Amino acid sequence: MKNLFDRARLFFSKDKEFRSALYQIMGFCPHNIDLYRTAFAHKSHEYRSKKTGNKPLNNERLEFLGDAVLETVVSHIVYRQYPNKREGFLTNTRSKIVSRESLGKLAKELGIDRLIQSQTHGRTHNSYLEGNSFEALMGAIYLDRGFRYAFQFIEKRIIGAVLDLDTVANKEVNFKSKLLEWKQKNRIHLDFVDNISNNSNSTSPSFHTTVVIEGIPAGEGKGFSKKESHQAAAKDALTQMRRDADFLDAMFRAKEKRTAMGAEEFFALPHISEIDEQIAKERSGAKNERNNNRSERNERKNERKNEKAERNERKSNSDNAEREERNQRKNENAAREEKAQ
Repeated sequence: MKNLFDRARLFFSKDKEFRSALYQIMGFCPHNIDLYRTAFAHKSHEYRSKKTGNKPLNNERLEFLGDAVLETVVSHIVYRQYPNKREGFLTNTRSKIVSRESLGKLAKELGIDRLIQSQTHGRTHNSYLEGNSFEALMGAIYLDRGFRYAFQFIEKRIIGAVLDLDTVANKEVNFKSKLLEWKQKNRIHLDFVDNISNNSNSTSPSFHTTVVIEGIPAGEGKGFSKKESHQAAAKDALTQMRRDADFLDAMFRAKEKRTAMGAEEFFALPHISEIDEQIAKERSGAKNERNNNRSERNERKNERKNEKAERNERKSNSDNAEREERNQRKNENAAREEKAQ
């Protein structure tokens, strides 16, 4: 009966359009509409209500609360979904779901971004605007309808509807970590070269990073923090090397020149789904992602075989070159000694 009354209010309220939009997003009716108005009010465009004495309000406090509620809800769902997984896996999966980038994408999928009131909305940057508003909405739901509805919103409207939990759980997102792991295995020289811009324009990225591998610029990235630009640069470097075999080979030729010896055992580049999906789309258009992944697994098997053959060939060529060089030096020394006598 109460739900019918709530639905009826959608048609007779002066906030009809806003309430209807919230209903489409959440799947249930809001009660305290001021909470939701505040949830979508960025500090650059604060909300005022007669109920609060026209006091200017923004969504920062609701964002703080919603962050904690969201983390609790997602932790519960992930814990229940993967009963045999360890704590590290559960933590990583949760962090992927509640990251600002992920929340921003979810906000756009649900249409939350259309409700945001902000002076900066629609400009080149506020990269966290949608994600912050998503968290603020969670805080508003919790205060308005309680934890049960906050849980229901994530479980019914997010997980399985616009977000596949298994896909997220198995998705690699820490590009810098994967690149550094590859570097250590292959004993490659790698540096992140930072250039901090003094641009006072808050809508422009202030950090620029170049990944340099064996003296060769391999990837670039921009961001509003050093961490963000490092991740972008690492992703670009991994994408370039995975896409271009000649580019990757140039790295190892540079290493061989530096070490003046044959290439050591080669470890394949890390498998990162975002990069592979991007490359697969460029090569084969609109193929089904699962078929692409299956094909890539077969390709990697062949790559490992080819890499082993190439390693053996490079080692053989290097050994021959070293042997010839030693013989040449031996002959030169013998000639000098004979001449001296």
